[in-house]
Amino acid sequence: MAQPQARVATVEPTGVPVLILKEGTQRTYGKEALRANIMIVRAIAETLRTTYGPKGMDKMLVDSLGDITITNDGATILDKMDVQHPTAKLVVQISKGQDEEVGDGTKTAVILAGELLRQAEDLLDKNVHPTIIISGFKKAAEAAVKKIYEISEPINIEDESLLKKIAMTSLTSKAVHGAREHLAEIAVKAVRQVTERRGEKWYIDLDSIQIIKKHGGSLRDTQLIYGIVLDKEVVHPGMPKRVENAFIVLLDAPLEVEKPEIDAEIRISDPAYLKKFLEEEEKILHDMVERIYNVAIERIKREGFEPGKNAGVVVITQKGIDEVAQHFLAKKGILAVRRVKRSDLEKLEYATGGKIVSSIRDLTPDDLGFAKLVEERKVGNDKMVFIEGCPNPRAVTILLRGANDMVLDEAERSLNDALHVLRNVLRRPMIVAGGGAVEVELAMRLRKYAESLGGKEQLAVEAYAEALEEIPMILAESSGLDALQTLMDLRKLHAEGKVNAGIDAIEGKVKENILDSNVIEPILVKEQVLKSATEAATTILKIDDVIAASPKTEEKGKKGKKEEE
Repeated sequence: MAQPQARVATVEPTGVPVLILKEGTQRTYGKEALRANIMIVRAIAETLRTTYGPKGMDKMLVDSLGDITITNDGATILDKMDVQHPTAKLVVQISKGQDEEVGDGTKTAVILAGELLRQAEDLLDKNVHPTIIISGFKKAAEAAVKKIYEISEPINIEDESLLKKIAMTSLTSKAVHGAREHLAEIAVKAVRQVTERRGEKWYIDLDSIQIIKKHGGSLRDTQLIYGIVLDKEVVHPGMPKRVENAFIVLLDAPLEVEKPEIDAEIRISDPAYLKKFLEEEEKILHDMVERIYNVAIERIKREGFEPGKNAGVVVITQKGIDEVAQHFLAKKGILAVRRVKRSDLEKLEYATGGKIVSSIRDLTPDDLGFAKLVEERKVGNDKMVFIEGCPNPRAVTILLRGANDMVLDEAERSLNDALHVLRNVLRRPMIVAGGGAVEVELAMRLRKYAESLGGKEQLAVEAYAEALEEIPMILAESSGLDALQTLMDLRKLHAEGKVNAGIDAIEGKVKENILDSNVIEPILVKEQVLKSATEAATTILKIDDVIAASPKTEEKGKKGKKEEE
């Protein structure tokens, strides 16, 4: 029950209550607090429920500035909803944790958490203590994680066609459904390109995959570039727009005369001194360009190329390039790009094999990177610099094309999910069947496990199994099937030992082996879903008291003072 103030003790002789919290503080405690928290999580789960599956609906989210986002991505919906209640914020944090850890399965985790709490509410009505429910849920989650490995299948990560099917499964429920095959193929090639083996494990740094969005064309015009694309243009019109066999200087230093850190004043009494001053500034910039050019020429000759004929020099800097320096670079036939993001410069390191240099004085021939082609091209209405044909690029670029911002934003979110799913498979090369097959099989095995437990914990494990079965029921609903009949059909098939029986949402029917329909999911995603949902549910079941401080009244006080004045 909610009270405006918290009363902790009453003085007997006078009956005066003793208050320990500030006036205006709200406190909800006991069963009332627990039920309120459960209701909030279930409300969030209900919001996501209709977006579940390949035929799930989209949500339109409008922020305070009027910007519109149309998506069915769980993490994005929760992030953009801008929830206020502390329990709702807790659910959003858990969904973010799921997204950061495995990059997919946020909707499943939140929906499962909501179902676990709905089952817990029924147990609370039967006077089962929250501690027993929490204990039962944790045992059920541990057993489910073990059992998921029993029903999983190992895969060969060299099999590109299988990796493509896994990526397509993650893209099927997205708005990019129509172009999912093309995007899945690009995602597989990109991930395989940036993957490297370290000891016994594969290491995948998804930051090495650059995604650039540009208006125009359709999603099918999206392309993979084995190198880096800079959303910049060549700094000087006199510079070449295309350089083949380019030796690339990566700078974290300005090609400008640096200003002193302290304010300085130079007094010139004779016009001749002014000319000398400007000539000296010009000489400094000339020497910088000469230094870069000479180092580059040394490397070009060492590699057996002829400068200016079949090889050229490219300068890419994070800082600025003075107009005079631009002129000198153009005279030398050097292509230059300035104000490049640090993250792009680091990707260029991986792609070209060069090193970022912070001082032109320290530049050596070995610091230069190499690319077969550096070219300025027009994409849509913008000019961009393409750096392609790197010898063994450890960084690649996906150039996303689409009709408008909303399509591009949704395509980027979908592609990120696909990249994360592929990373998860490479990290742990094991798969399970999708389409609700895993949940039904785990529910059946958990019911058998519950029989081996004694006491009320058995009820909690059975409740966990019931919650898992809600996932295929929601999938059936969003696919236009009879949810209860579909669940009965799945239970029958799984009882017959058909572990991979699941729902083919595209065709709208139950299949004995959903893997034949290429509905494949990485084991890491399912494992993390179980852990995240259980953690969310048990955290909320532990809360029996919510003490909310009163809102700040500073603004009110300021207004009152102004009125008095």
